[in-house]
Amino acid sequence: MLYYIFDFLEQKYESPGAELFQFLSFRAGLAIILSLGLVLLLGNPIINLLRKKLIGETVRELGLEGQKIKQGTPTMGGLIIIGGILIPSLLINKLDNIYIIMLLVTTAWMALIGFADDYIKVFKKNKDGLKGRFKIIGQVMLGIFIGVIMMKSHDVQVRVPIMEAKDNNYNIVKEAMIDVPTISGKPIIKRVAYTDELLTNVPFIKKGEFNYRSLAGGNRLWSGLLYTILIILIIVSVSNGSNLTDGLDGLLAGCAAIIGAAVGIFAYVSGNAITADYLGILFIPDVGEVLVFAACFLGACIGFLWFNAFPAKVFMGDTGSLAIGSIIAVLAIILRKELLVPILCGIFLVENLSVVLQVSYFKYTKRKTGEGKRIFLMSPLHHHYQKKGMHEVTIVTRFWIVCIFLAILAIITLKVR
Repeated sequence: MLYYIFDFLEQKYESPGAELFQFLSFRAGLAIILSLGLVLLLGNPIINLLRKKLIGETVRELGLEGQKIKQGTPTMGGLIIIGGILIPSLLINKLDNIYIIMLLVTTAWMALIGFADDYIKVFKKNKDGLKGRFKIIGQVMLGIFIGVIMMKSHDVQVRVPIMEAKDNNYNIVKEAMIDVPTISGKPIIKRVAYTDELLTNVPFIKKGEFNYRSLAGGNRLWSGLLYTILIILIIVSVSNGSNLTDGLDGLLAGCAAIIGAAVGIFAYVSGNAITADYLGILFIPDVGEVLVFAACFLGACIGFLWFNAFPAKVFMGDTGSLAIGSIIAVLAIILRKELLVPILCGIFLVENLSVVLQVSYFKYTKRKTGEGKRIFLMSPLHHHYQKKGMHEVTIVTRFWIVCIFLAILAIITLKVR
């Protein structure tokens, strides 16, 4: 909204300073400040309201240290995060950008599903919350929505050299002659093609690109179906992994902030023609706007840590955790970095795997021997370390360190090609 106001002022009246809103770096910095400030400003009033309405966490007895003191801590604090993302984004982003529309829908939709789950737990006194199949249906619907837009929208394009497009028989939307700025300052004139092919970057391979249209023998219907299934799997796995990670004070909010910062870097380099060409990755027109949304996401997560760090004054609940995971997944898909998700979201992956392995091994041994055995003392993995006597703050800090390591590893894949 503010973008359009300042754009009008700059064009109509040449107002001093209005042109600042044309710069992504300025709007991204402003987005962090606004989202962080908004969360800090609204945090205590919302927490007090949740406490007044007796919207508190019901803690199941699991024999974990410090568990009982969390009983009654306000939950559904994910509303603070969602507000910290949506309000600044609506103010600062270009709202006609297809990628921003996808991210706004993702945030609102998954927050609604998470809210329904928290509402049932708190007000209906049903500890199981929203039935699992309804969560999955919601995630699948989101995956279909994202998949259809990525495949069908004319605004979703990548730019490649014209010869590459013709050699690989890409569907060319338009051709253009462009002056490509270089680091030396001397522009190079290039003939390029804009294509709507489902291209993605392959990590660790120089100029590595993969076209999902090549699946199923190049049949567009079946390749599109396989691509949509992949998107659904990514959204479901990352969203549920995020939900599982939200088990200790500050754990998910901190990890999400780290991942959000890394994704912001990916958005900048993928939306900048000079950097993308230098790194040999796909240049995605108009995707630079995602940097501003990633900045809102980063600011909101950091701001929420103010209240969610040990000892937590509020929990985000599924309202926040499901939305956070889905946002990260959709960001990766938009930026054509979905193949980096196992690295970038390694913490979520390990938390997911720990639960799958624990349940599978327990059922297997019970069927074979009549007595179920466990691999971990408890799953998800962070509870295993709690059972071993490690303090909650130590576990969270070490998970953050691992998450930083994985984020850096994901970022350097841009150069290791």
